[in-house]
Amino acid sequence: MEFAGWINDFLGWAWERHHNVLSWYIRPLFILPLAYFAYRRNLSGIVLTFVALATSMFWFPAPERVSPEVREFLALEREWLTGEWTMAKVAWTLLVPLILGVLCLAFWRRSLVWGLVVINAIAVGKVAWGVIAGGSTGWTSLPPALAGLLICDAVVLYAAHRVFSKSEPGGT
Repeated sequence: MEFAGWINDFLGWAWERHHNVLSWYIRPLFILPLAYFAYRRNLSGIVLTFVALATSMFWFPAPERVSPEVREFLALEREWLTGEWTMAKVAWTLLVPLILGVLCLAFWRRSLVWGLVVINAIAVGKVAWGVIAGGSTGWTSLPPALAGLLICDAVVLYAAHRVFSKSEPGGT
C-alpha cells in the first residue's frame, strides 16, 4: 500500500473513533498532567502529555450509535480542517499551542491563579469556537468542556490549598 493511502486509512480509522464522546470528556483532563509537569518543571512529562493528548481522539472504539448533533458537529469540524487554509485560519489554529504554552508558563512560574484563568479561558474558548463554527451543534461540546473545567478547577484549587497550607507556619 502506498504511504498516502495508508495515511488516509489511518485518518479515517481515527476519525471514526473521534465520534466516541468519551474522548471528548477525557481530553480536557490532560490539562491536569500538563499543569502538574509544568509546575514540577518536567519537560519530558510535558512532552509525554502532549503526545497523549494528540492521540487521545482514537483511544476509544468507534461508537455503535452517534447522535445526530455529534455527527453534524464533527462533519463541520472535518470540513473546517479539510477546507481552504487561509492566514486567518492558520492564526486561529496557532492559538491552540500558544494557549497551551501559556498554561504551561503559568504553572512553570507556579502561578496557580493565572493557571486557573487560562484553564477557564480554554474551556470558554472551546465552547465559543464550537458555537461560532458549528452553530447550534456547537453546544454538544459544552457538557465535556464543563465537566473538564469543573474537575480541573477543583483539582487545582485542592492542590493550591495543599501548597499554601504547607507553606504557612504550623501547616500540614
